[in-house]
Amino acid sequence: MAHPEPRPPETPADRLEVGQAWPARKPRLLLVDDQPVHLQVLYRALTGPYQLFMATRGEQALHLVREQQPDLVLLDVVMPDMDGFEVLRRLRAARDRADTPVIFVTAHEGADIESRCLEAGAVDFISKPVNPAVVRARVRTHLTLKFQSDLLRALAFIDGLTGVANRRHFDERLALEWGRAQRLGTPLSLILADVDHFKAYNDHYGHQAGDAVLRHVAQTLRAHVRRPADMVARYGGEEFACLLPDTPLADAQALAERMQQAVRDLAIPHRDSRTAPVVTASFGVAAREGPALRGAHPALLLGLADAQLYEAKHQGRARVCAARLEGATGDEVFP
Repeated sequence: MAHPEPRPPETPADRLEVGQAWPARKPRLLLVDDQPVHLQVLYRALTGPYQLFMATRGEQALHLVREQQPDLVLLDVVMPDMDGFEVLRRLRAARDRADTPVIFVTAHEGADIESRCLEAGAVDFISKPVNPAVVRARVRTHLTLKFQSDLLRALAFIDGLTGVANRRHFDERLALEWGRAQRLGTPLSLILADVDHFKAYNDHYGHQAGDAVLRHVAQTLRAHVRRPADMVARYGGEEFACLLPDTPLADAQALAERMQQAVRDLAIPHRDSRTAPVVTASFGVAAREGPALRGAHPALLLGLADAQLYEAKHQGRARVCAARLEGATGDEVFP
């Protein structure tokens, strides 16, 4: 049986809302020192506003970085087995956490050790014995810089109108999750949703009202995905995509049915709709399940979901159509 792979690291777009730098959750700090008494000093200085994790060895620290994804690391320089410089080198070599800020904390003093720490990639240097007020100030300063940088990067992954992921971020995640599903033989489902008669809505109510509808629909869809790995994105215009790793077709179809009803339940009047007196949406669902499909690629899943969306519209809109990706080459999607 295949062992589960770690999830793709959370991105700024996953954990930050547009318009704020610090996340709503407590920032996560990793404290690393081989001397428990020094860890206790740091713990007392930082407990309260932060979620703290502690390690006394380099390997343990690297494990916690992978598992807990800290926002900042306070790292002792001199430790047995693996010193702080080696820990930092390995951290910088790990692509998914290479930008985690590290503050070195050491009893060594002098310009030489300080310059060596900064040249190794640390963002700051604190001498022991530490002053709690200085530690708190440095930590807050570097967290603020990190979160501001995260927010700027997040803007490249978030749709400015709706606040959900944009097409670029969706395409990247689809490629990652498709590769993972192919390797492990795990299910991967995709939902495409399209607001029915949206042009007619814009023509009658105006583009500002249309933008408001898109925001309401986006937030309604996002409220129905609860797992960190799931994603809702604006795919283009009035179309949205929902990526569901480790989700078989039956579960994805049931979720799409709930989403379809939730959009209708918004009860947004749509006088010019030929489907219902309120705003509705059509849904197409596709899934790949089982062993890897020979010669398959993510475009086949997208194509099948789009074909099911077209079928939902053809059948009268405001409904869900679903299909499983079959065969080795995807001929069912692109004959």
